[in-house]
Amino acid sequence: MIKKEYSNGEVTITWEPDNCIHSKNCVTGLPAFFNFERRPWIDQNGANTESIVSQIKKCPSGALGYYYNKESKELDSASSEPIVQVISNGPLMVYGNIEVKFKDGRTEKKYKVTAFCRCGDSSNKPFCDGTHRKIGFEG
Repeated sequence: MIKKEYSNGEVTITWEPDNCIHSKNCVTGLPAFFNFERRPWIDQNGANTESIVSQIKKCPSGALGYYYNKESKELDSASSEPIVQVISNGPLMVYGNIEVKFKDGRTEKKYKVTAFCRCGDSSNKPFCDGTHRKIGFEG
């Protein structure tokens, strides 16, 4: 799985493109920092740390994350019991630390937010990739 990191010196922004459901919350919420037209699409100096962290917390899929450079990566992850939310016409959202067990026996730890496919057409199963919008999934 691809995981990219961008740092402004104070905070490191992580991005896992395979988990992105393309909600565009990042781009519409902080366009000076997140811009799909630019490469790289994240300008780590395009906003102050507080604004960056605030916007990343709004990422519905958990594809975006962060950690403060002076702290452990684990300090930023959610520590409460997982909460599951069904999004109307969208994914199953799980908030909190979880471990996903795949049918081949491997496991993967997820922190903060994970979006699981409900439409059945994701090319990144069991995770949502935003296909539900393209196919008009209702549920």
